[in-house]
Amino acid sequence: MTQTHHPGASSAAGGDPERTTEIPVQEAHPVWFGQPDAPTHPSPGGAFAAYGPTTPQTPAGPPPPAPPRGGAEPAQPAKPRRWLELTTVATLAALLASGGTYAATQLGSEGAQTSSAAGSSSSLGRGTDAAPVQQADASNPNWAATSAAVSPSVVSITVGGAGGGGGQGSGVVIDDAGHVLTNNHVISGAAGGGEITVTLHDGRAYAATVAGTDPSTDLAVLTLKDPPQDLQPVALGDSDALKVGDPVMAVGNPLGLAGTVTTGIVSALDRPVTTSGESEGGGQAQAEPVVTNAIQTSAAINPGNSGGALVNASGQLVGINSSIATLGSSGGTQGGSIGIGFAIPVNEAKSIATQLIDKGTAQHAYLGVTSQDGNASDGSATRAGATVREVSPGTPAAEAGLRTGDTVIAVDGDRVDSTLSLVAHVRERSVGDKVTLTVLRDGERLELSATLAARPGGSE
Repeated sequence: MTQTHHPGASSAAGGDPERTTEIPVQEAHPVWFGQPDAPTHPSPGGAFAAYGPTTPQTPAGPPPPAPPRGGAEPAQPAKPRRWLELTTVATLAALLASGGTYAATQLGSEGAQTSSAAGSSSSLGRGTDAAPVQQADASNPNWAATSAAVSPSVVSITVGGAGGGGGQGSGVVIDDAGHVLTNNHVISGAAGGGEITVTLHDGRAYAATVAGTDPSTDLAVLTLKDPPQDLQPVALGDSDALKVGDPVMAVGNPLGLAGTVTTGIVSALDRPVTTSGESEGGGQAQAEPVVTNAIQTSAAINPGNSGGALVNASGQLVGINSSIATLGSSGGTQGGSIGIGFAIPVNEAKSIATQLIDKGTAQHAYLGVTSQDGNASDGSATRAGATVREVSPGTPAAEAGLRTGDTVIAVDGDRVDSTLSLVAHVRERSVGDKVTLTVLRDGERLELSATLAARPGGSE
């Protein structure tokens, strides 16, 4: 197996050929579809690399027909999410076949609610309870109805760099004021005077500016200039309600093919994923990598899908597609999907998006420890976890009673089996959140309560 590094982006006029570097590794590694030349940073959870955005290969097809309005019923009740153990990445997961069952659809922005983020003044989406599609058979979704409901909310993003380069990605309309949520790596190439164009599903194109970026979560929000009155924001779902095996659809602009949809399932939850971060300075890597407690999916995701929507069968946004695992390829060509893709959970994304719209920047939760992968006795068994090396004074960790040598094995009951996993669990939460840490100390299991503070940078 090989790891494919970030290929060079193709420019609009001729362009540089894509290039790859192959390094023998033992596992398939997630690849980040981003701007060019972001180096890879190995980590305990596996090395990740960044893909360059793609230029269009064929013109976008006509928009899907809008379904009639209907009396959609509320989405099904949320169910507890499960945690799956991080293991060696396996072979390609099979895609679900779409069914021909009837589904009622409801379009428009009725029922919009204020985001749950504390102190927010922004109204995002159509509300978490406004499912645009009610499936008659949840086990056999009518994907045509889901696609028709979601596609008007997904856009194509074209970036023209100040130096003449550029590329494409995807984005999601999140309110009727013209805000579009996408990946930071999709638009970072426009820093320093580049141009960003957002094309709606019906072909109308608008210039866009950057409302705010958050490289540490690989999220960004764009603002359309003079947005139209008929924008259709996506319906926001609840990523905490997902369970392994749920059907999902990815919608985006892979390889310049706007309006592409692919289907699959939720393959795993709370999958610690790390990629090299990017700053706002034209795609140069920053010191801090992106760490995500990601949704793993078998829905095919390819270069250009970054920033696009991962939705449930009811047409609600549950994640922002951001990276895939790849086996690499030879001959200098770019590897594609092998059915192992990763998305940023929507609950994390909407919290960051709200802050970026309101303030242009985002705060991040902070525990206050440095740790390393370790093992500890749990009765007669041994458990892997994040072993604390240092607790910073005056931090949430110190106030909770964490000590050097403690091994954290769970956060709010969700399993932690590595330092990367602990970092991912902390970063997906918000400042002020109260968490319960399950700790092994001298063979005994303890439950410690901590209230996360704003992260000043550095440790978690």
